[in-house]
Amino acid sequence: MLLSKGVDVVVFDNLSSGNYDNIKDLPVHFIKGDVLDKDAISDACKGIDVVFHLAASVGRQRSIDHPQLDSEINLIGTIDVLEGMRAHRVKKIVYSSSAAIFGELLFPEIDENHPQNADSPYGVSKLAAEKMILSYAGIYGITAVCLRYFNIYGVNQRYDLYGNVIPIFAHRLFAGQPLIIYGDGTQTRDFVNVYDVARANVMAGLEYDKTNVFNLGSGESITINRLAEMLQEISGINTGIDYQPERKADVKHCKANANKVYENMGFKAVVPLEEGVKEYIDWYRKNIVEAL
Repeated sequence: MLLSKGVDVVVFDNLSSGNYDNIKDLPVHFIKGDVLDKDAISDACKGIDVVFHLAASVGRQRSIDHPQLDSEINLIGTIDVLEGMRAHRVKKIVYSSSAAIFGELLFPEIDENHPQNADSPYGVSKLAAEKMILSYAGIYGITAVCLRYFNIYGVNQRYDLYGNVIPIFAHRLFAGQPLIIYGDGTQTRDFVNVYDVARANVMAGLEYDKTNVFNLGSGESITINRLAEMLQEISGINTGIDYQPERKADVKHCKANANKVYENMGFKAVVPLEEGVKEYIDWYRKNIVEAL
């Protein structure tokens, strides 16, 4: 999307979860580096106008298993990015924050003013990084837009044991394994397609010029039971469901009030979940299953 708008793009990634094949045919400048390498990240900030900060150790369970690494990457890594920006006078950052900063929701849907009661190391580290970015914005005069992602899914998302439920379900379906649901499956999530997330980032980076925080979700929720049914229907594969005990610190319900980002940036998610899941299953079948 950035390239389509004539923007010169530098990609800085350690490829721990990213896949170089996604960008190998694009006219971008790629730097393989780690967000915890201060000198490398500082060098990458030279001549940059806007930083899109997506580097993170992602996921509630991963953070419970590796809390120190989670905070090193998410908080210290963010400070490294901010210091690199400060050294080279980069004036804008768009930060990929997370709905995990809220913890268990107190209301059926939440706006940006919902209490921030992060209840996992991941939620705490993302909240701390967001607060650090906003503090730099106030002290050093940079513009910071924090986008609090709800559950992102979509094309190019590969299976990761700690990852999003949709690629995990797809992986198990095509492997002929039952879908594992923790709890009774009545928990709800707000899924937003990667196409919409990319649109929001581009709008925040190129069109919006104020420091602000926004929820980034679809504004709709679905039970995990219904999601499992949807993937089975769309894929044409039914491997059954294996219900397991609830996991510690799992949020029961999650739905975004996305009014603020629409009122301020004119952004609204446009990809319906069923359409996005169908696109993802088609991609998964062609690029993962048939490519084996």
